[in-house]
Amino acid sequence: MSRIGKLPIKIPTDVHINYTGSEIIVKGKFGILQNMIPHELAIKQEDGTLIVSLKNESKKNRALHGLYRTLINNMVIGVSEQFKIPLNLVGVGYRAVVEGKNLVLNLGYSHQVNMEIPLGILVEVSKNTTLNLKGCNKEELG
Repeated sequence: MSRIGKLPIKIPTDVHINYTGSEIIVKGKFGILQNMIPHELAIKQEDGTLIVSLKNESKKNRALHGLYRTLINNMVIGVSEQFKIPLNLVGVGYRAVVEGKNLVLNLGYSHQVNMEIPLGILVEVSKNTTLNLKGCNKEELG
């Protein structure tokens, strides 16, 4: 078995997990995430922890064990704490402003760069050159 896959996942009190066969749904104060789980894996919830185990040992199943344990752990962290990515704009005259649902960037071009902020991502601008991206889904931020 995988060293990562054996580790239990601690579930905070404000997170609710619903596992039905091949789908897991994680609900928290920052959102709802869901993922499909292969039939080769079994999930047990007991005493505020979640344990991912294998139904049978094969090379493919052992490879999936650690991966899906990490994906479920990231879902729990995302809906309870949110993932944060700080970005710094470095350059003379560079600055960023959030206008409604758009991020307006001045990056030294002859024009401003307008980017629509995707749903589920929160952008905070401080000091005109420091951006903080927040979201519950790590895949959307990266």
